[in-house]
Amino acid sequence: MQRLSLNDLYSQYAKGFLGRDDFEGLIYQNLVKDQSKLNFGHWKREEYDDYVSWLYPRIHSAIDSYREAGASFEVYMGSVLRLAAREYRTREASNSITEYAAWTVRIPELYIHEEAPVYMHEINENAETATAIGNRQRKNPRQLLILILKCYCYVSDDFIDRIAPGIGIDRDKLKEMVDRLRAIRTERDNEIYNMRERIYSQFYRCIVYEKKLSYFPENSPGAVRMKLRLEKARQRLEKMRKRMAGIRTDATNRQVADVIGISKGAVDSSLYNLKTKWNFSQDKSLLN
Repeated sequence: MQRLSLNDLYSQYAKGFLGRDDFEGLIYQNLVKDQSKLNFGHWKREEYDDYVSWLYPRIHSAIDSYREAGASFEVYMGSVLRLAAREYRTREASNSITEYAAWTVRIPELYIHEEAPVYMHEINENAETATAIGNRQRKNPRQLLILILKCYCYVSDDFIDRIAPGIGIDRDKLKEMVDRLRAIRTERDNEIYNMRERIYSQFYRCIVYEKKLSYFPENSPGAVRMKLRLEKARQRLEKMRKRMAGIRTDATNRQVADVIGISKGAVDSSLYNLKTKWNFSQDKSLLN
């Protein structure tokens, strides 16, 4: 059975012999089978099939836009295909660049987070070090509790399980304190999270601009425009990073004091003593 051309199909549709859904389905089948006739022979078959599938929703509006004056329906659909192909290729190139940007960032992270082999002597040394530290910390458990709550955003449930016995506090009570502090700072933590997300997006945007710039001929108008966009994006990223560096992510001394049930001055004093001890130990290590 000879397959009908697009003109024949449209004629049957216009006369009412074909329903709208059947007409659109036959156009789709015609496009899939006539790749070479439609001047898409240079495309890989898989790419062409993806393109026609992407195009299918537009066939509906293309039919409504056609007017039987001048060009035939087949010629009209050919122009629609060519114009849509440019948009499809542009989108695919943009997606490819975006994927490149994502993997540019992701691959170093995979290397960084690769787990190193653990040896028994390291486990023993770490256990002895943790025991020694724990013995020293028990001398002032409240001081350590204040430090834990101060850095609540880095405290996990697993850490709470391991540190609670070292400071002589019930695990559930410590977790309740941390959760209460998180509830108090929910709004502020959300602001910080959103700020970080915007920085990540801006960082990816810079990588995308860099990749797009590499596709333009040097000193061409497109390269000049893209270079300007890249410079502005980098400047904005730097400003965002500076702003983020100035934002405090830890709990305030007043919030820590309210959660524990002590005065703010007691928290101030404990943290000052910790800072003094830390600076002194650092100076000694430098002298040694």
